[in-house]
Amino acid sequence: MPGNSEAVTRRTGARSGESPGLVLSRGVVILFAVACGAAVANVYFSQPLLVTMGHDLAMSPALVGSVVTLTHVGYGLGLFFLVPLGDVADRRRLIVAQLLLLLVALTVVATARTAAVLLAGMAATGLLAVVTQTLVAFAAALAPPARRGRVVGLVTSGVVTGILLARTASGLLADLAGWRSVYLASASLTALLAVVLYRILPRHSDAPPTTLRYGQLLRSTITLFARERLLRLRALFGLLVFAAFSTLWSSVALPLSEAPYLLSHSAIGALGLIGVAGALAATVAGRLNDRGHSRRTTGIALALLAASWLPLAYTRSSLWALFVGVILLDLAVQAVHVTNQTLIYALHPDAGSRLIGGYMVFYSIGSGTGALAATSLYTAAGWGAVCALGAAFSCFGLVLWAVTRRSTPDPTAKVPSRSGS
Repeated sequence: MPGNSEAVTRRTGARSGESPGLVLSRGVVILFAVACGAAVANVYFSQPLLVTMGHDLAMSPALVGSVVTLTHVGYGLGLFFLVPLGDVADRRRLIVAQLLLLLVALTVVATARTAAVLLAGMAATGLLAVVTQTLVAFAAALAPPARRGRVVGLVTSGVVTGILLARTASGLLADLAGWRSVYLASASLTALLAVVLYRILPRHSDAPPTTLRYGQLLRSTITLFARERLLRLRALFGLLVFAAFSTLWSSVALPLSEAPYLLSHSAIGALGLIGVAGALAATVAGRLNDRGHSRRTTGIALALLAASWLPLAYTRSSLWALFVGVILLDLAVQAVHVTNQTLIYALHPDAGSRLIGGYMVFYSIGSGTGALAATSLYTAAGWGAVCALGAAFSCFGLVLWAVTRRSTPDPTAKVPSRSGS
């Protein structure tokens, strides 16, 4: 579409340290956020639908459980093998290609008539849903350093919203039109986004920042972790906060479905609407990072994360306590997550896709660890033990921040902004 670059950006005078001299319009940043949320939601749609899927395709309980496992395995593989391609390929073409392939995978899932086809489709869906991280890296690349935190924050708020509302939306849609309608609707939205992004994103982006071959590209991701202490530290923060996040969200349905509440699946899914309030923290944290307050933001957020488990411990006796705990936890997790992504991208903007993809591998490890530990612990020791686990993850993160906060350089200090810690 002629003039599509103007719809995305406006040219500004070249400023020291800014890469393309482009400023994203707010409308296009919101488009990035919507696309991210829609893509990542595909990883979580299946969770309320497992029983229905199993009955429809005559799957054993063990086989039904592998639906979620394969989706997350596919996502983890995509983070390492696909996201780094953003550093060597035209990101606009890469994003559109991944969305079109995701459309195919979703269609396979929606029309599956055997368990084998369903499982293959779910694995492919997880693999291709990592287009979310390619979008985050692209948005960060287009934003000037002085506004990068705000842009990453707003885009990340879309990711959070997609994760939290996926279960609610899939449950409601499945009740209305069956589980297959969830994936047909998502396929339709994915097709629409592919067309819109193809028309809106810059048609001629800057040349790829590296000429590494694919094997060298993957090895360089590992090299970056070995070389950059800040990257390792922020990846560990990501692992811990998402372990805490997953500890709550993978197990909270268990006490709510029991006495005294006996809530329906739809009612439990609606809890995600409360958690969306945490998306607000993403934009606020982005602004604080742009002002140079990354360390302080991280410390306050980790303290809130640890404190959130106190009201959450009273879930069985008070839904209001649960609501307060959910809001605090989601606010804290998103603040740390945005700060992490902003800081690690600033280390090497030319390797942004590799940095974000590698960091998100730790996110996946944390999410998987929290989910597995929480559900097992609930069966063995109850809700109190789950809250103790979540608090342990959170407190470990807070202690780690306290020990390392003065010894790790802050790359955002290179960005002309008001000074802060």
